Amino acid sequence: MITLYHTPKSRSSRMIWLLEELGAPYEIKTVTIRRADGTGAVDPANPHPHGKVPVIRDSDDGSVVFETPAIALYLTDKFPRNGIGPKVGDGKRGAYLSWLSYYTGVLEPAFLSKFLNTPVPRGSAGWVVVEEAMPFVIKTLNEGPWLLGEKFSAADVLYGSTLAMFAGGPLLPPNPAIDAYVKRCLERPAYQKAQGLDG
Repeated sequence: MITLYHTPKSRSSRMIWLLEELGAPYEIKTVTIRRADGTGAVDPANPHPHGKVPVIRDSDDGSVVFETPAIALYLTDKFPRNGIGPKVGDGKRGAYLSWLSYYTGVLEPAFLSKFLNTPVPRGSAGWVVVEEAMPFVIKTLNEGPWLLGEKFSAADVLYGSTLAMFAGGPLLPPNPAIDAYVKRCLERPAYQKAQGLDG
């Protein structure tokens, strides 16, 4: 059984979507977090070292896993039945790992830099500006329909949930490829079910 430490309307919401896509047995334990507006507090019941979400605990072996790409990789390796995480030896495995890492290493910092109006420290940062990152994502989706081509993966859970939040707004101008991708993601039954469970 997987326990998801979760705060409604946060980055952990997409992990409900992922668990539903996987058909994995899970339970949700709601915890508090510090919010950007200064509300909330670190919850002592949360095993994340900084009191953030998402984080999971696997009752099979007691493993605690935090950070979204690590959780996605752990869960898709543990629950391979629905095939949304390419296994070792699959030709798509390298692209899958790259997209998971690109999300937190490049795309999320790029959006945060733009939101905070903070210049990207070129030459020392591992990320780039949004205007450089998004053409790569858009090119891939134009070849799609998913990040790995014809097959939906857990990487699409990360990107789809984030692009749904930003698409058409000041951080991400309207784009037909992004709009169509977000629509495909949000129409998935697992996403719809997860929305109802988000709290």
